Amino acid sequence: MARHQDPERQASIRRVMHEYKHGELERSRGGKVRNRRQAVAIALSEAGASNQQSSQENRRRRRQTKQKERTGRTAQAEKEGQGRARRTLRETKASVAGRGTRRRTGRASGRTRKELYQEAAKRNVPGRSRHEQGAVGAHSASLNSEHTSRQLARDPDPG
Repeated sequence: MARHQDPERQASIRRVMHEYKHGELERSRGGKVRNRRQAVAIALSEAGASNQQSSQENRRRRRQTKQKERTGRTAQAEKEGQGRARRTLRETKASVAGRGTRRRTGRASGRTRKELYQEAAKRNVPGRSRHEQGAVGAHSASLNSEHTSRQLARDPDPG
């Protein structure tokens, strides 16, 4: 999908392609759309992003599509229920815009990577990137010897 389109247009295109993939997208005269290129053309037209139509026509189509999505007159809303379709549309818009999505680390703490990296920087924890590991082999060796000396300081009799 093109990156230069705003999130709302991308969400409309996603919805139409979702309808196509589930066999819900229909031609204006009835009958299912079976050609993927036709589905893409319909999606761009509904999103008001077609290069085959004038900017005035694109604005008009976009306005119609927004109204259709608000009132739940899309095939997705009819098939999956209006509430679910609205929620999907809202989630899609948020994820495309980068809002409401946090990159989790998989830890129970629920903190993001960014938060963990900031905390590590505050505590002066050495980095673990591959660049640092490969470029400075002596550095890791000195860390190992430092660890050993700290261990010996705590427990002078290892045996």
